[in-house]
Amino acid sequence: MASPSESLAASLEALKRLQDQGIVAIRTSQITRTHRQRLLKNGFIREVMRGWYIPTRPDEVPGESTAWYSSFWTFCADYLNERFGDDWCLSPEQSMTLFAGDWTVPKQVIVRSPKGGNKPLSLPYETSIFDVRLATPPPLDIETNSGMRVFSLPAGLIATSPTHFTAQPIVMRAALAAITDASEVLVRLLEGGHSTIAGRLAGAFRNIGRTTIADSIIETMRAAGYTVNEVDPFKGLPHVALSSRETSPYVNRVTMIWQKMREDVLEYFPVPPGRPTDKSTYLQHVDDVYAIDAYNSLSIEGYRVSAELIERVRSGDWNPDSIETDRNQRDALAARGYWQAFQRVKNSVGKVLSNENAGTVANADHGAWYRELFGPSITAGLLRPADLAGYRSGPVFIRRSTHVPPNRDAVRELMPAFFELLEKEAEPAVRVVMGHFIFVYIHPYFDGNGRMGRFLMNVMLASGGYPWTVIPVTRRNDYMGTLEKASAEGDIVPFAKFLGQLLMGDGK
Repeated sequence: MASPSESLAASLEALKRLQDQGIVAIRTSQITRTHRQRLLKNGFIREVMRGWYIPTRPDEVPGESTAWYSSFWTFCADYLNERFGDDWCLSPEQSMTLFAGDWTVPKQVIVRSPKGGNKPLSLPYETSIFDVRLATPPPLDIETNSGMRVFSLPAGLIATSPTHFTAQPIVMRAALAAITDASEVLVRLLEGGHSTIAGRLAGAFRNIGRTTIADSIIETMRAAGYTVNEVDPFKGLPHVALSSRETSPYVNRVTMIWQKMREDVLEYFPVPPGRPTDKSTYLQHVDDVYAIDAYNSLSIEGYRVSAELIERVRSGDWNPDSIETDRNQRDALAARGYWQAFQRVKNSVGKVLSNENAGTVANADHGAWYRELFGPSITAGLLRPADLAGYRSGPVFIRRSTHVPPNRDAVRELMPAFFELLEKEAEPAVRVVMGHFIFVYIHPYFDGNGRMGRFLMNVMLASGGYPWTVIPVTRRNDYMGTLEKASAEGDIVPFAKFLGQLLMGDGK
């Protein structure tokens, strides 16, 4: 008879086989009742709705939302494929949102299908799927984006409602900027006789500075005999000139977020005192706050059953005592890494105090900060040297956050653009707030993003003569909550106020 450890290991192996197939939404038909009950009891899976489950971590506290948010889009894709086969597609509005790189978990996913029931399906944490009984676009106008069936970019721009342009201007402008030639939309406009939509798209392209595309749409439609009246769907909103050379929706979206939020930052963040004349005194203060600063560190992890965990369970080496020992070792290594990284960051602060461009310094030095942060874990054999080679090579999820960071390819587009924004930004206050926020928004590493974001923040603080500022662990909920407000709702004001209060000594 198998021991409890061997039985649990066997159930974990069954779960891992499903995960290795890319399955996140687990149906009762895919796993035996015995394995399912054992995994439920030990916290390795959670029921989403009757007959459907997702993987979880056994150490999650009751009410923890991370497993659901990190599984959300894959669960939706698996569920919709099971229910509708290939006969479904997201709404054009949500298709454009995903195309623009915004994978924030919405309250409701709108799905088109001829088999739709015109009613919502309730899901955890007040999320839902609403399947509308509508025809899907032709197969040529449907693409698959990370498992989700969506309108293609040209078809989506044509099908999106006029009100969505003003409701989601950043998303729509990022989508428009990815069109490089008018022919991408003209074929569909001409075939469908969409003269009104042609006038709207022409106005939208002109709004973002793509006058050649706008003119081509108007002239071609009129040459084909259509009466076209150009209308700007962004009416009432400021024009935004996007570079014709930059077509990445991720880069354009972050650039527009920066431009939109910087005015709020300037209104709510304290005016910079100016770079100090006494560099040594400033750096001595940095040394003095090290012990307090080092206490504040964050660690963001993903969720996946590993072969190593299965073997530990099989051997009986899976218990709170062994986990606690491992945690103590990791804490000690993290403390040493923080000390080493802090010294490198202090050197970067010194460069900034010597009037070097803060964005340029951070761009050149942040890789060294990261290598020092995790160097001790490499030495101890907990990480591979390749883990310090650069930015993350896979997806990452933020605990309790509906924000889903950009994919690995987007990270490589975004980081150079991010540092360019820092280098060109004239206002220290904007560099401080937006530097921290956009860095953790991109989340370029598997781990350590919070610590790196605070290091970056303090280097930017030095550029304005602000003192090194510690974010107390007692304010962690406020800190994470204001970052979530910025990333999920586009509201930077709470985060700017939060940092400003800490800076002025009012937020401890």
